[in-house]
Amino acid sequence: MYNKKYKDSPGNRDVISLFSGAMGLDIGLSRAGLNVKIGQDMDGDCTATMKANRQAVLVGDIRGISPEQLLSVARLSPGEPFLVCGGPPCQPFSTAGKRMGIDDPRGSLFMDFVRVIDHIRPRFFIMENVKGLMSASVKNITEETIQDVLPAISEIKRTGKGLVLEIVLSEFEKLGYKTTYGILDSVNYGVPQFRERFVLLGSRDREDIFLPVPTHFQTHQDPAYQWVTLKAAIADLEDREGECAYFSPERLELLRMVPEGGNWRDLPADSVKSAMGGAYKSGGGKVGFYRRLSYSQPSPTLVTSPVQKASMLCHPKKDRPLSIREYARIQQFPDDWFFCGSLASKYRQIGNAVPIGLGRALGKAITSVADGTATIKTKRVRGTDIHKKIKNAIEMGNLKCL
Repeated sequence: MYNKKYKDSPGNRDVISLFSGAMGLDIGLSRAGLNVKIGQDMDGDCTATMKANRQAVLVGDIRGISPEQLLSVARLSPGEPFLVCGGPPCQPFSTAGKRMGIDDPRGSLFMDFVRVIDHIRPRFFIMENVKGLMSASVKNITEETIQDVLPAISEIKRTGKGLVLEIVLSEFEKLGYKTTYGILDSVNYGVPQFRERFVLLGSRDREDIFLPVPTHFQTHQDPAYQWVTLKAAIADLEDREGECAYFSPERLELLRMVPEGGNWRDLPADSVKSAMGGAYKSGGGKVGFYRRLSYSQPSPTLVTSPVQKASMLCHPKKDRPLSIREYARIQQFPDDWFFCGSLASKYRQIGNAVPIGLGRALGKAITSVADGTATIKTKRVRGTDIHKKIKNAIEMGNLKCL
């Protein structure tokens, strides 16, 4: 049994993971030195994947799981977990497909995440989600909730921030947690993929938490700190495709005309209209139609299927989609990580995962706060203006010559 002072032990790095999926975030946290005691999910293939990789898992819908169950399986008491992490599904916030907003986030799985935090009282939490949460609005607010959100409405008028985000922040403020949040692009943390995610960090003890500072850049004098390209990630798998989906013969015939790094705009003029179908007259860049990837760049954001017409992910050199193993490499899963389920389920599990490099960066940021090693304190005054400009540029992922 843990002693009463365990929660304050410098060695306490125990994590409870919710909505764990294929455990991309959890692997990243483990690589940052954290100890994931238990994962949770209701998806049968995801939980089978966890078990196949010898990870402890509590199977079931979070709405039917009590915080006491999570603590019991993890062999922890309230206040002892170092971190609770998870990405409660919030499809209405997604910018992929039809954007709808949400009636009230307090009626969604987000509130089950809040419920667990409230009871378990971890020192820190990580909540990740689609970037659309930053600008999503609440629709059809009822009379019962209007009084609760009036302060948030006033704040929106002042700041222009989305109402859903204000409600999310207010729920954690009620629990006494200090929070910081933003949209992070995984490519800035050594991931060979452009993938933006909303991240919210919380501190029970109101410590000076911060979002991880980028470690990789589009331009850098040292190649080790430049963005990681698709070639660096998957070139050795080119002739070892393994499990892989396929394009229909009609689409494959068109894709063979597209050069590396190209898309539908590279098709012969007399083929474009029939190839695009109803999307031909629609607006937008439609960059995902008949898209062949480029080895010299990071991958676009992985989707849950590489063969959909509007979001094709064709191999740079081969006339096929990215394979399961290539998907996993781009998300930085270990080569021996085993995925359970059908081919479609494996693509979905990997496509929905948090890239491991981003998870590691988040874990490193939080542990640096816990260890008190995040900041170099100095009395130097001269030059601080330019230092602040560089720091702000880095934090915004926009470092340029100043």
